[in-house]
Amino acid sequence: MRQVKIIGYALLTMVLFGIVSCKKDAYYKDGGLAQAKFDGSIMDYLDSKPREFDSIATIIRLAGLEEDFKTKEFTFFAPRDENIRKMIGSAKSNAPGNQSSVNWLLYDLGRDTIKTLADVDSAIWRKYLLRYMFNGKRKLMDYPQIDFDLLNVYKGQNYTSFANTVSNIGVVYNDAINDSDKNNITRLKYMGYRQLYISYIPDISRPNDWRSCPVASSDIQPDNGVVHVIDYTKAQFGFNQSDILLDILESKR
Repeated sequence: MRQVKIIGYALLTMVLFGIVSCKKDAYYKDGGLAQAKFDGSIMDYLDSKPREFDSIATIIRLAGLEEDFKTKEFTFFAPRDENIRKMIGSAKSNAPGNQSSVNWLLYDLGRDTIKTLADVDSAIWRKYLLRYMFNGKRKLMDYPQIDFDLLNVYKGQNYTSFANTVSNIGVVYNDAINDSDKNNITRLKYMGYRQLYISYIPDISRPNDWRSCPVASSDIQPDNGVVHVIDYTKAQFGFNQSDILLDILESKR
């Protein structure tokens, strides 16, 4: 009888552990937490997240790309609104980093500053948004491995965007570390969580000059494509903010 009880407790423990594991797996996404399926277009998804993408959705419409985001099939590496706000900045603020914002530069040059997103030439918004758009539906599992310390072995792969610019895209296989025993820390190479990276290459003649950005949430799947949300804390709008600053300054002459 005692043996039967022990077996019963063991089975109950296994079932409970299985339930907890399933719940954890149901919410876990490589490279970040996200709802995998979305009932609607890529445009609908962005509109449903105004806190993160209100400005992005606005410049998509200003760029004349709304219909593409509703109907065309593609993969979108989505920048966040924070990168737009940081790029535009304030005209008079002396906050650290603001001196490189477009409004500070325009103010310093005595030119009209940007008060609304519509004050930027729509062709400029279009040019830089297309850098984030790639043909076809590609989830994290569809990209090759990349190891930034061993690029000769795990080098990701170059992809051409709708802007005809080139970015290297790959998945970093992090190590799994067990430090429960501080005296015996174990590390399993490439067995940890996986994170998607996109690295913009400004000049293909200099293939090792990259602007690398990690993805915070991957594999969001609207009806007409895949969305990977870039980590805004480690990115600039357009991948290389100085490019768009120069374009805006030139357009404001």
